[in-house]
Amino acid sequence: MAIELTSCKIEKPDDLNLIFGQSHFIKTVEDLHEALAGSIGGLKFGLAFSEASGDRLVRTSGTDDELVALAAKNVLNIAAGHCFLIFLRDAFPINVLPAIKAVQEVCGVFCATANPVEVILADTGEGRAVLGVVDGFKPLGIETDEDVQARQALLRRFGYKLGG
Repeated sequence: MAIELTSCKIEKPDDLNLIFGQSHFIKTVEDLHEALAGSIGGLKFGLAFSEASGDRLVRTSGTDDELVALAAKNVLNIAAGHCFLIFLRDAFPINVLPAIKAVQEVCGVFCATANPVEVILADTGEGRAVLGVVDGFKPLGIETDEDVQARQALLRRFGYKLGG
């Protein structure tokens, strides 16, 4: 049996954050929704999950119809079983990631980012496997002392404390 390696870019506006992972059960949609809604009051999100057996549908939920539709479109394009994609508007993954990881059905998280993401896939003809992701771009160098100061200032501006 031949395996075809392919990739799929996740389509999204630059200002959205995303979380892309793998889960294993149809109840994932409800449990991810509850985890997200319970993490931040008024959170705007859309999520989609692809079934790998049975009806093999892309299941969706969320609080923002545009984000739900975008997540569904991307998960259908990725076409790998049991993967989920969450889009967040005006929120950072760090604020919801512990709740997502605590969902019993979640097997793992491939990435949580605002960067462009490309999903690397193996296609067997009957199914697709996510081999990994390309998150953002290649590094351009090693940070200088000025870069460290700028990073720490940015973290303080976001409300995260950092010594030094």
